[in-house]
Amino acid sequence: MRAPEFEASLHDAALYPQLWRLLIGSGLALLMWASLAVLIVGVAVAVVAGQQGAFGIMPFVNGLASPDTPGKVILLLATFAGLFLGAIVAAAALHFRGPASLFGPWAEWWRGFSLSLAVLVPIYGVLMGFSIGFGGVEANLALGRWLALLPLALPFLFVQIAAEELFFRGYLQQQLAVRFRARWVWMWIPAVIFAVLHTNPAAGPNLPLVLLAALTFGLVAADLTERTGSLGAAMGVHLGNNFFGLFVVATAETITGLALYVSPVDISQTGVQSLSMAGATVLLLVVWAILVKVLDR
Repeated sequence: MRAPEFEASLHDAALYPQLWRLLIGSGLALLMWASLAVLIVGVAVAVVAGQQGAFGIMPFVNGLASPDTPGKVILLLATFAGLFLGAIVAAAALHFRGPASLFGPWAEWWRGFSLSLAVLVPIYGVLMGFSIGFGGVEANLALGRWLALLPLALPFLFVQIAAEELFFRGYLQQQLAVRFRARWVWMWIPAVIFAVLHTNPAAGPNLPLVLLAALTFGLVAADLTERTGSLGAAMGVHLGNNFFGLFVVATAETITGLALYVSPVDISQTGVQSLSMAGATVLLLVVWAILVKVLDR
């Protein structure tokens, strides 16, 4: 049985459910993502070339793999604008669906979004506070500069998490769900694709843990979307998770440019780093279990 809220959210998706539409729509969304990303990076490269000359281009481009400055992180987040627009355009062009049908009813979206942040933020905040307090991390940005950058950075972070949720949970999951009743199809296939796209070769022996964490998140987001019939709860968890992981305490040699603190242990190191990554996945499941009880009230 699927939640009645989720069944109701599939009304518009069911009007034009053909798989060929989904395949073309997915290709269109991904093409828009890639095209706009190339355009955004191209403009940034042109600016760098104008300031530093041709010899500054390659160091800048290579640095985008592990963005270590605020500008590079914002640039990376901005590249997701294409996926955000792509999901909306694909739904409209191939299935004649408006953006509201992807997000879900506003009241339910806001309820899920606000409750998920209300559950996640205190838990993550306390644990990261302990980590900072006990000296397990190194200072990265000065507090004043970090606070000054937040109003600029947060909208870009929202674009990034909204883009992924719109495409994977708002488009793929819904369009698959109107064609297939099997949960492993409409829930697992988008989650597996989501996990694969988070492949990070720099993780080395910890790569399976990176993929497991991304898969777990994808399944949690899919479950919350089904329970509520909207993207609100999934987007709230996604926003909170990425805020703490990118803006508060980031892992060394990853996306550190906007982090207040950085963990000194490289992402590829086994032992403590592996336990930390596994613990983060368990913590996400704890947040999900609490949130399910709160949302079901």
